[in-house]
Amino acid sequence: MRELVFEVTQEEDGGFCAKSVGEGIYTQGDTWEELREMILDATNLYFEDQPENAPTTIRLHLLRDEVLPLRDAVQIAA
Repeated sequence: MRELVFEVTQEEDGGFCAKSVGEGIYTQGDTWEELREMILDATNLYFEDQPENAPTTIRLHLLRDEVLPLRDAVQIAA
């Protein structure tokens, strides 16, 4: 079983971008459902000429950065 992993990020406008790890597949979608469809389509097209190398599963890895201000740290340092 060969698994293909996509790193997914959410854009500021709410849409999603996905980039495969180890392959040159990039795609995007306005919703999570649309992104899933676009990933399947892009992967099928990418491996169309080499079906023996096609993955049997696809993993979507959602990357999320969140910055939290720590007001207490500023007060402690002052």
